Amino acid sequence: MEKKNKIRDKWLHLRLNEEEYAKLLKQFQQTGERKLSAYSRKILMGKPMIKEVRNASLQEVLAVLMKLQNDLNGIANNYNQMVKKLHTTSSDVGLRLWLRSCEKQWDQTVNQIKLVSEFVSKTGDKWLQ
Repeated sequence: MEKKNKIRDKWLHLRLNEEEYAKLLKQFQQTGERKLSAYSRKILMGKPMIKEVRNASLQEVLAVLMKLQNDLNGIANNYNQMVKKLHTTSSDVGLRLWLRSCEKQWDQTVNQIKLVSEFVSKTGDKWLQ
């Protein structure tokens, strides 16, 4: 049995005044829906809506972890480039430059690890209160 894709090719144009639109947005923001169109469709079709409580501290943690992941990916990328340069370097001067670059990268890595430790400690203290 083939499943047919439910293509939404019909448009519903709806006009609201500022007060109605503000009320709609306020109700939408209290749910877990990501798109206003999906939220509106569920309301119009009479489907049950579950309000979701958004945890601001969890969102903050996720934002910091995503930034940290990007930073660590950048450090790993830099490290791979340094190793590639090491393999192509044949002189002592090149080796010394590579070692300095590695030391600088190591310092950045240690700083990132310190930031992670501090953040985890602060977050843990907040949640344990």
